[in-house]
Amino acid sequence: MTSSEDFREFGKAMIDYVADYLDGIRDRPVLPQVTPGYLRSLVPDEAPEKGEDWRTVMKDVDRVIMPGVTHWHHPQFHAYFPTANSYPAIVADILSGSIACIGFSWIASPACTELEMVTMDWLGTALNLPKEFLFSGPGNGGGVIQGTASEATLVAILSARAERLKREEAKGKMDRLVAYCSAQAHSSVERAGMLAGIQMRLVEPDENFSLRGDALNAAIEEDKEKGLIPFCVIATLGTTNSCSFDNLPELGRVCLEQDVWLHVDAAYAGSSFICPEFRPLLDGVEFAESFNFNPHKWMLVNFDCSAMWIKDSRKIVDAFNVDPLYLQHRHQGEIPDYRHWHIPLGRRFRSLKIWFVMRIYGLEGLRKHIREQVELANQFAEIVQTDPRFELPTPPRMGLVCFRVKASNVVNEKLNKKINEAARIHITPAKIRDKYILRFAVCSRFTVSTDIEFAWTEILRNLDLISINQDTE
Repeated sequence: MTSSEDFREFGKAMIDYVADYLDGIRDRPVLPQVTPGYLRSLVPDEAPEKGEDWRTVMKDVDRVIMPGVTHWHHPQFHAYFPTANSYPAIVADILSGSIACIGFSWIASPACTELEMVTMDWLGTALNLPKEFLFSGPGNGGGVIQGTASEATLVAILSARAERLKREEAKGKMDRLVAYCSAQAHSSVERAGMLAGIQMRLVEPDENFSLRGDALNAAIEEDKEKGLIPFCVIATLGTTNSCSFDNLPELGRVCLEQDVWLHVDAAYAGSSFICPEFRPLLDGVEFAESFNFNPHKWMLVNFDCSAMWIKDSRKIVDAFNVDPLYLQHRHQGEIPDYRHWHIPLGRRFRSLKIWFVMRIYGLEGLRKHIREQVELANQFAEIVQTDPRFELPTPPRMGLVCFRVKASNVVNEKLNKKINEAARIHITPAKIRDKYILRFAVCSRFTVSTDIEFAWTEILRNLDLISINQDTE
């Protein structure tokens, strides 16, 4: 296929296929019924020598691909956290793919850089971030689209590390650097510490799974007495296990007093802060050096799109700046070159997705989507509480409900396994303080109230298939 006419025909066929797929997604099984290695037997051992007609390829989407797809946007997908999806974002990705620029610098595609600056200010303003984080604010703040929150955490740690080593003139002292996070923080935080080559100390949260200022301060003082150099704290707003929130104002004051970098990871929950009723959960962000959340989780912007802001962009640029002659241009220094703001050199035109979604849905539409999903989660929590065999080990937060049978971990593990083997709904478990819990997340924009009722019926059906030991652990 080499002509634009072929492309028009192929593209229109794919648009129709995508629309039909999403319209009929609830009629598909949420989990695939295949075993590892299923796909290899469906395709030739070698690539074709001569090109095939696109119609043949389209037929193989149903034959080869769809049998092995986990349908993340199925209304009965309740695992992990949402991964956003919307028609405006899909269309934006088509345009991004067609422009196909590699926006590592302003001159590489001025629109790619400047639209990102504008949309990051739009987002920051919608979140009511302190103006110091915005391009339009005082100082050297600004925002950048990373691929994931994991990347943003790593970038924050590397930037904080570079700043501290420079200030300490700490040649040979990197093995003494230590960063901190809650024991409930996402595994990517600990992994970022490994990749950065620094010690990562996991501090125990309080009884509500919130990291508090006194616990953090005690850990920092203890490490300073050992001759270590505390330099960074990662606070989590909306943990993966239970959507708990670290006490940001307390942590912020400790970081200010101890002179350490505070990075705030709000990967899932951050989208909700565009709603005035949830914005107080972000109080304390004024103490942070950097902040991140994922529009690709809950704001209808397709993966990958992780929004990160930094108060002083010079600190991130200093950590990542390698400037060979072939990347320089005559407007350098007048406007950001995003290659200095993240780990990869190349980057896609991701801001188009934010621009399309924010314009077509509007903030009002995005708030409506978030509030509806929170209400659906509350509906599920209320149903769970009507059955005396179940308990909520943590309060429902945002679109997540943690629940379990009032029985042993073994019973709850069996229930989780039965539910997912039946494959009529999909959930994932977690452990909090050695207690096995089941997580029910409202993920799909297609989920409605009757889907919540269906899910509960399915949970009870599978509960009847196992033997419950009523003795608590």
